[in-house]
Amino acid sequence: MKNKIFLYLFLFVSLICLYLFVSSNKIVKAGSEKISKLEKQVEVLKDSVQTSSLKVLDMQYFSLENNDDALAYFDHLDLENPAGYIADKLLETNAQKGDNPLVPYEGMQNDFKINKIKVLNHKWILTDFSDGKYWGELLIRYELKDDLGLDFTLVDHLLYTRSN
Repeated sequence: MKNKIFLYLFLFVSLICLYLFVSSNKIVKAGSEKISKLEKQVEVLKDSVQTSSLKVLDMQYFSLENNDDALAYFDHLDLENPAGYIADKLLETNAQKGDNPLVPYEGMQNDFKINKIKVLNHKWILTDFSDGKYWGELLIRYELKDDLGLDFTLVDHLLYTRSN
């Protein structure tokens, strides 16, 4: 009787070991397939990040922050962030009641206000303005004086027409 119990116990343990061996091989194969898929995905994502980085560098070409020659014009003023200072001063023109004085159009839905600002170099700014429904762009010349005063001069402008 004791021998039969040991025999059945041995068979049962053998079947469990066989099952674990077969299932572990399947798990290892599935895991290695997942790993290879993830490695391919990582390579694709690395390429995508590299492409995006190159696009960002290309877009930053026309910016005051990356133009050392233009930044040299502001060295004597001891400004930590000249582009931020200029953008803040330009946004202060939005505080006036009514349309922004630099926008040569009257707002149709609301008042035209400047939304986005791109300081291109030590002389020019590109801005976007809108009244909530209509929008346009401005090219502004500016002069930063030694007393940190700013003079803005509108160079060119355009107002987009609605297609619908």
